[in-house]
Amino acid sequence: MKLKLIVFVASITLLASCGNSEKKNQDEKPANDSEIKVYDNPLDDKGIGPITSLILPAEIDEELAAKGKEVYTLKCTACHKETQRFIGPAPIGIFERRSPEWIMNMILNPEEMVQKNDIAKKLLAEYIAPMANQNLTEDEARAVVEYFRTIK
Repeated sequence: MKLKLIVFVASITLLASCGNSEKKNQDEKPANDSEIKVYDNPLDDKGIGPITSLILPAEIDEELAAKGKEVYTLKCTACHKETQRFIGPAPIGIFERRSPEWIMNMILNPEEMVQKNDIAKKLLAEYIAPMANQNLTEDEARAVVEYFRTIK
């Protein structure tokens, strides 16, 4: 009798914990980090990674941009060309398509970005090749972003 009661209680508990037929409230926040946030304006998307805020000054820092060009030439040109599509997208005009934070997070955290960020997932589907993590520091990534500002 005791065994039947234990089985009965366990069955009821299992059934009660299985699924919920109610629809999720549209205003609820994602339950976990693996859910993808979708933005109406891609410039509002900051990406996923260590950079949460980056305000670019009005004037380009030429010294920083020069350092960024060196890093870009050394680490990025196998897949990216400045003004044309290649294995990856061209950085020309990137600030019209992406926020500075998104760009830095894609450089610094490409694996998680292609798993969890809607734009990065679409780029992976379009270009097929995933962004390689070049293990840049935040300072190097920021220099590359400054260099991107000079590409016309």
